[in-house]
Amino acid sequence: MRFLLIILINLAQASLRQRDSCNDQEINNDCSAVCDAEYFNCSKNCENSDCLRKCAEEVIACENSCPCGADCPTGCVDCPEHPLCADECEDAQLNNNDYQICLNAAIYELDFCLKTCPPEIGCHNSCYENYTQMLFLCPCIEQQTTTTTEISTTTTQITPIEPSDVFILVIPYLVDKSYLQSGDGSSQISATINAPDNNYADDAAHALVNGKLHIFGGYYDGTKIARLDDCTLNELTVRLNEERRSGHAALSIENGKKVLICFGPYGDIHKTCEIFNGSTTVSTFAPDWTHKYGGLGLYKNQPTSVGCYEEEHQKAETLSATGWTAIPDHPKRISGHSLVGLENQSLLLIGGEDWGYGGVDQSGIWQLKDENWNKIGELLQADRSGSAIYIGRSVYYFGYESKAIQRLDFNEETEDLQNVAQIRNQPADYYYPVLFQTVPNYCI
Repeated sequence: MRFLLIILINLAQASLRQRDSCNDQEINNDCSAVCDAEYFNCSKNCENSDCLRKCAEEVIACENSCPCGADCPTGCVDCPEHPLCADECEDAQLNNNDYQICLNAAIYELDFCLKTCPPEIGCHNSCYENYTQMLFLCPCIEQQTTTTTEISTTTTQITPIEPSDVFILVIPYLVDKSYLQSGDGSSQISATINAPDNNYADDAAHALVNGKLHIFGGYYDGTKIARLDDCTLNELTVRLNEERRSGHAALSIENGKKVLICFGPYGDIHKTCEIFNGSTTVSTFAPDWTHKYGGLGLYKNQPTSVGCYEEEHQKAETLSATGWTAIPDHPKRISGHSLVGLENQSLLLIGGEDWGYGGVDQSGIWQLKDENWNKIGELLQADRSGSAIYIGRSVYYFGYESKAIQRLDFNEETEDLQNVAQIRNQPADYYYPVLFQTVPNYCI
């Protein structure tokens, strides 16, 4: 043990000397956090000093390979191939496989559309509009955004998309039951998603990081982080700081470069959040109230949560760099709902359990706008424990109890609710399915 301590002290001193002259300190911090996590995972299974010594040697090698480490003393200049140094969007047309696949799919659809058009300019214009919308789904494509201060969230300018051009990959808690759903309800086709286990997505929260779908925690493994690459959920070496098996939520922040993950099934995990930046998890902190199954959404571009399953309260609060701040309570004591932030900076609350009536499913579509809650419509079928996704000017809600897939359409100018339609049913009672907007024929 003394040998191990000496090694770690020497490593820390050498690291400090190297960092003084290094310009990539933030990247080094991220890399060191990954090394520390790997050391923790290695050492926790050790039963003797030889094992600990081996773990220490591995963490030294890991630290040395980091930008600003012994092998890269001046940072990314010395090791441009390091994963944390590479700019995935630089020369994406040559080097980024995900971008190339997405672009080729958009070009294929454009070519097919143009060739099947009659000699009418309107049809050709529609083909190009659909092509543009498909490009918006591709990584590295620049989009017009607005960014807030403090805990920085981003609202992407939404462009209307015809439901017939919308395709949503749905990954239920049983991965082999995944399917691709069209926005107009005309098709629902089985999709093949590979994962380490069939219940891999059970109770997992999900969000996008740099345009890639990630899932967090869940029943299978409360600290896992996995990324969807092509048609496979690949588990990352980095893990959540807290075990979040159920009741948690995830929300993309800072222009989609990071994800906020909050809450959990029991004890103090109810009151913790952490931030995942694509390579490390940082910033575990505690809010004032519990929000199990309270969800996360954007209100005035700030992360917001409402209600709680265990406390059965109706409290709502937003999160900034200074902590959680109370906003108007919801009219109902509620949980199991879905939260969706609109571009007009209002917040939608859809479905859920009303604990004022013993936990009965509710059908209300509520909007928090200008510090006031108002019921703006009703689902065609009451529901809870579903998932929602905002695409174009429509919110697609995948219900659990009723199995109904309902589309909420909003007008383009003011985002007022115009219509609610049931477009299909889920094949079974899938709770909190993972949703991902994608291209036609994805993983079919």
